[in-house]
Amino acid sequence: MSGKYIMSFDAGTTSVRAIIFDKESHVVSVAQKEFEQIYPKPGWVEHNPIEIWSAQVGVASEAMAKAGVTYEDIEAIGITNQRETTIVWDKHTGQPVYNGIVWQCRRTADYCNSISDHKKSIKEKTGLVLDPYFSATKLKWILDNVEGARERAEKGDLLFGTVETWLIWKLTKGAAHITDYSNASRTMLFNIKTLEWDEDILKFLDIPKEMLPKPVPNSMIYGETSPEFFGGRIRIAGAAGDQQAALFGQKCFEIGDLKNTYGTGCFLLMNVGETPVFSDESLVTTVAWGLNGKVNYALEGSVFIGGAVVKWLRDEMGMIVNVADTNELAMKVNDTNGCYVVPAFTGLGAPYWKPEARGIICGLTRGVNRYHIIRASLDSIAYQVNDIIEAMQKCFDGHVNKLRVDGGASKNDYLMQTQADLSNVSVIRPANVETTALGAAYLAGLAVGFWKDTNEISVENGDASEFVPKIEPGKRSDMLKGWKDAVGMLI
Repeated sequence: MSGKYIMSFDAGTTSVRAIIFDKESHVVSVAQKEFEQIYPKPGWVEHNPIEIWSAQVGVASEAMAKAGVTYEDIEAIGITNQRETTIVWDKHTGQPVYNGIVWQCRRTADYCNSISDHKKSIKEKTGLVLDPYFSATKLKWILDNVEGARERAEKGDLLFGTVETWLIWKLTKGAAHITDYSNASRTMLFNIKTLEWDEDILKFLDIPKEMLPKPVPNSMIYGETSPEFFGGRIRIAGAAGDQQAALFGQKCFEIGDLKNTYGTGCFLLMNVGETPVFSDESLVTTVAWGLNGKVNYALEGSVFIGGAVVKWLRDEMGMIVNVADTNELAMKVNDTNGCYVVPAFTGLGAPYWKPEARGIICGLTRGVNRYHIIRASLDSIAYQVNDIIEAMQKCFDGHVNKLRVDGGASKNDYLMQTQADLSNVSVIRPANVETTALGAAYLAGLAVGFWKDTNEISVENGDASEFVPKIEPGKRSDMLKGWKDAVGMLI
């Protein structure tokens, strides 16, 4: 019996979700469960892998029950996940040897600084900047600091994986120990040109290759779930890191296609095609996806403080009561009256990479009121995204297509229009904003023939909103110069 639906597992940083989609990409049911955030020391962040696993299986069963479907109705499962988070477990018992070390964790910062001489070669091979953000030094920390871990790893008794690897291994009862290309490319151990684990980096970091999963494309049948979980076997046929999944879910299939996720921070990815493009502008190069025997690459830039600036206005400054009010409040004035907010609360991300920078409000005069500051705060999100777009244009010959957007702050019409004006690009907000889970569903569905090809899924699901540039070029130039001057005070 052929299934009617695709189920996505969205294993995020604070919660796990299961979403069931039909062939028209409509959401049939959703279930979600939060899990504990563990902070053993300042700057350290951990998750309990067993809690993630049990919560994910639980929400999957709940979503199926809500939709009134059985395993026979599910054609395949696609998985998307928080990237870089590092899990090590015993291959015989399935028990983690330590908590998962989360992508946010900074415990290996001193070690990364101590090996800074290697940053050029690491970027040439992996596309990544040398940073504790990525999995490699987290894995080394576990091997060096958990009693007996290195010896057990060298004997072949321990396995490593990011969250999708862990879930697939558990779902298949250990039959599949794999990682998809997109997640592998976030470990700082993966050569994105050869699509293999890099022997030199493994040797330098003293990481046994035997514990690493097999890198595989993002759309293929990896295995089947053990019948005990959902009453029967369901194929697992797609996986991608959350930002790459969103790029795919936004249907950014052409070179120059661009998506930005407006969350607490912002993640901007551009499809650069089948040849990796390396940036001199402090962007990272990553695998977007492997599909139909081909690999697409992406440039990626991150903004540390995106939508979080609006919560700052509410929680710390008391300028707003509800986040949703900012759209209306920003429109109460015609401009920012020369005021700029640079929300470098935790430093500046790409393309500046100034972790020591701190936020400022500048251009204050007697006439500046709270509406100007609210408007300037929203503008700061668009300016930071535009900085990354400009950096991408510099290393990609200015070829940028429309900007597709998702995430909570993308619901703000004022912000989306400002983004279109500042970046001089049309901004497309899809009707279905579940783009991350949808990307994983598409990858799984393509592998099993649920969707024939990317042309079949390229049709818009519902009415998208489009914001086109309306600003005069001279005004755009003046606004951008004012922003650059403001950022210049910090760098």
